[in-house]
Amino acid sequence: MAEYLPSPSDWVREQVELYERTSGAEGTTLRDTGMPVIIVTNTGNKTGGIRKTPLMRVKDGDNYILVGSKGGAPQHPVWVHNLRANPDIEIRDLVKVQPMRVSEIEDAAERSRLWALAVEAYPPYAEYQQRTGRKIPVFVAEPI
Repeated sequence: MAEYLPSPSDWVREQVELYERTSGAEGTTLRDTGMPVIIVTNTGNKTGGIRKTPLMRVKDGDNYILVGSKGGAPQHPVWVHNLRANPDIEIRDLVKVQPMRVSEIEDAAERSRLWALAVEAYPPYAEYQQRTGRKIPVFVAEPI
């Protein structure tokens, strides 16, 4: 089994630890926003280590929509590269933990539909897309 490599970002590392230590009773919202998050466990594309990231909780039926916004930064978050290289992940949603497989959505109509759901769940995504010159990646995680 690969080694868990905690995030170098203090807030990410601390939120993941709190979420997991309390079995989803605490740390379940994104920092000061009050918006619900899930923990996405993935494999590092360079290190092969286990990585964990809190992401906005956006659902489409049994699936999760994962948005690589990084607050509208010019570069993708590292986890985007990890998912592209290793699509098998695990998602913790409060106490429920399940293996999932992601796919990046390229079809324009489907991406538009999922993007609208994401923006409805977390309106700042629209501003993030305006802030950056890159096309923010959208993934769907489906139960295996």
